[in-house]
Amino acid sequence: MSNNTGRGLQANVLGTFDTVVMAVAGSAPAYSIAAITAVLVGSVGLASPAALLYCAIPMLGIALAFSRLSRIDVNAGAGYSWVGRTLHPFLGFLSGWALVISTTLFMVAGSLPAGSMTLTLFDEELARNTALSTLVGACWFLVMLLVVLGGARLTVRAQLLITGVELAILALFAVLALLHSTNARAFDWSWLGFGHFDGATGFASGALIAAFYYWGWDVTSNLSEETRDSRRTTGLAGLIGVGIVFLLFEVFTIAVNIVLSSEQIHAGDANVLAVLGEEVWPGWGGKLLIVAVMLSTVATLETTLIQVTRSLFAMGRDRTMPAALGRVHRRWNTPWVAVAVVGVVAPAMFVASNALGTVGDILADAISAIGLQIAVYYGLTGLAAVVAYRKVLLTSVGTFVLGGLWPLFGALFMFWIFVESLGELSGSAIAIGLGGLAAGLIPMLWYWRRGSDYYRPAKLDATRTVEADYVPAGGGGDRGPLVHEGLPTDF
Repeated sequence: MSNNTGRGLQANVLGTFDTVVMAVAGSAPAYSIAAITAVLVGSVGLASPAALLYCAIPMLGIALAFSRLSRIDVNAGAGYSWVGRTLHPFLGFLSGWALVISTTLFMVAGSLPAGSMTLTLFDEELARNTALSTLVGACWFLVMLLVVLGGARLTVRAQLLITGVELAILALFAVLALLHSTNARAFDWSWLGFGHFDGATGFASGALIAAFYYWGWDVTSNLSEETRDSRRTTGLAGLIGVGIVFLLFEVFTIAVNIVLSSEQIHAGDANVLAVLGEEVWPGWGGKLLIVAVMLSTVATLETTLIQVTRSLFAMGRDRTMPAALGRVHRRWNTPWVAVAVVGVVAPAMFVASNALGTVGDILADAISAIGLQIAVYYGLTGLAAVVAYRKVLLTSVGTFVLGGLWPLFGALFMFWIFVESLGELSGSAIAIGLGGLAAGLIPMLWYWRRGSDYYRPAKLDATRTVEADYVPAGGGGDRGPLVHEGLPTDF
């Protein structure tokens, strides 16, 4: 199955603290709050905090599924490998493909705000120019591409700096928002209930957008082959990451509901956070939060690049995509061919996106389309965990709840919001979301007919763990691959 002539990714580069930071950065708290709050409020109004709360519960079930699956199969492809070895290889490939397409779409949805936020720091008029925002965003993208190409160690050092500053700014403004006295409306506990949703379909459309808020924490699983004690670390970091971003999302969404009027939220369009910052700290507030959003967007571009390149690497290694994608650079220990391919495809999409209209229009369609694909691969991975652990689910109450019931609930919830939201989304969002998934049938059937071993898998079972069939860089000899040795973490 391996085409690396025994060479893999650099093992033991990341510890627990590093991977927690990557999980938080992957969900991009400042970017998500800034770019998506207007979309969420437009969909469910004052029920925004409730949508985030009720989506967090099944999302934790999916995080538990990732955690438990990473214990028995350490693989950079994550859901692509797990679903293929439990449910069916075709479903596994579609899980991997959904991640590849959603992350590629995010290159546009993420790079445009990175460009517009950077321009806003100098001139708000310039930020309204979609073409110029695209150009600056593309420059940020290329910088992050080079960082990711430079290896996991460089990547995590950059991430620690960027995300550290972002979280410090967010913490400051969370306090300022709570102390703010001039409010548009008083806090109401009904914002956390079901009363403000427009029926089941309205709830589903809000939950689909909320799923996009959380998306990205699972980058820890794509980094599993480069993480110390990865069978424990990657899943734990994902769970901690979901918990941290949930608290940030709730605090700021409630603050937006309290401090800003509906007109201000609508006017904020692609950056509600800057409007909130200006309201609670006139003059400096807006600028500082623009910096936080810019850093958050750049940080999540990096984690998204890791997800797509590691997924393509795993597919190339398994020969379910061109084998060249599985090649690893001898010096940097990164999948350089996969990085190069993304570096060509994404800028082409930046240019094409200009035809879709303003930054706000592009974001709305891309977020909805990505939400559909997230629901597919998260849902399938949740089911995969239940199937992989089926023989041990009745050994204890904890195993039954955490390994079976909760991941199953998460999976069914994801499939439900996928089906329910189809009736609510625009034609272009559905075309992008479902068309992107359907395009995966071509490489899937092509490489299936060519006889890739991936389509004849050994079934994944929680009663035994899976060892890698290649030696990570830095490992080898009689001691075996270091990625499975369970070295101490730095947490």
